[in-house]
Amino acid sequence: MKILAIETSCDETAAAIVEDGRKIISNIVATSAELHAKTGGIIPEIAARQQVLFIIPVIEEATLPLRNEKKGKPDLLNTFKKIDALAVTVGPGLIGSLVVGVEAAKTIAMTTGKPIIPVNHVKAHLYANLLNGTEKPDFPAIGLVVSGGHTELYFWQSINNIKWIGGTIDDAAGEAFDKTARILGLGFPGGPAIAAEAVKIQFDGNPGRIQNIKLPRPMMKEDSLNFSFSGLKTAVKRTVDDLKMKNKFNGKTVSYLSYEIQESITDVLSFKTILAAEKYKVKTIALGGGVAANLRLKEKLTKESGKKIRICVPPPSFCTDNALYIASCAFHYNNPVSWKSIEADPGLSVEV
Repeated sequence: MKILAIETSCDETAAAIVEDGRKIISNIVATSAELHAKTGGIIPEIAARQQVLFIIPVIEEATLPLRNEKKGKPDLLNTFKKIDALAVTVGPGLIGSLVVGVEAAKTIAMTTGKPIIPVNHVKAHLYANLLNGTEKPDFPAIGLVVSGGHTELYFWQSINNIKWIGGTIDDAAGEAFDKTARILGLGFPGGPAIAAEAVKIQFDGNPGRIQNIKLPRPMMKEDSLNFSFSGLKTAVKRTVDDLKMKNKFNGKTVSYLSYEIQESITDVLSFKTILAAEKYKVKTIALGGGVAANLRLKEKLTKESGKKIRICVPPPSFCTDNALYIASCAFHYNNPVSWKSIEADPGLSVEV
């Protein structure tokens, strides 16, 4: 079964064709990240305008492997005959961005008569673990989706049975990376920027304590599977203000703070995820979302779980927003609906 999937929940415009939920036929992603880097964060209106420009070229390129012609105007209607179904992200996400992808998918479904499958892109992140080139998890498993907008824990009981068991009550981990990176004067997105600074002194004993910099680990001591990262941002702001007042804020302290920020976030993520694995008695932890590409997080999960629990992390290019995992999720759920009933839902529950 070949599924053409479309994903436009944030600033990426993505389309992919996946066969039987695993075999990758194409994977195309266009991003406006360079524009958002100038403002230190995503501007929804700019993201949506860029997606209007990108959506048709991205779909055309994604379908290229199914077309006979290599040059000239593509005959998309004939190409779509080789597709068995469509899948599209309906939420959660930015409303302007979601509408671009949803309306494109609905138009194709209406024109071709192909079935269309709506997908919750947060839950779908975990299906990046089922694609070719990944280490397929054993079920039952704990799934951790950690990205710019979401930090969620799932009990992945079987391949198409996922139950939400905990999540952030305020800022997501990726959002905490972005906000603290902005405070430190680093680039966007914040996760890679902070990781690049942290690695400079990662092997220098315990650099945070050497500089008397110790940030909180929010909710880490609570017997709960929820997260909270808003207080971390406040603690970083206060620390930076104090260092500036003492004329001690410089390149070295930025590196120390970056290290401690990354340690704080990954300490909490790994602790809560291991706690969930023990509570639900699973032997596998599967990660998804952009922050899943953080090497320090994988290191901690691997170390703290020992040999008792297997850690599955997709390649970095599968972790960030793309349409591959949308297609894989759609294949395993296979719940097509009428194109007339599909609407973009920016507030779609992560528990759906």
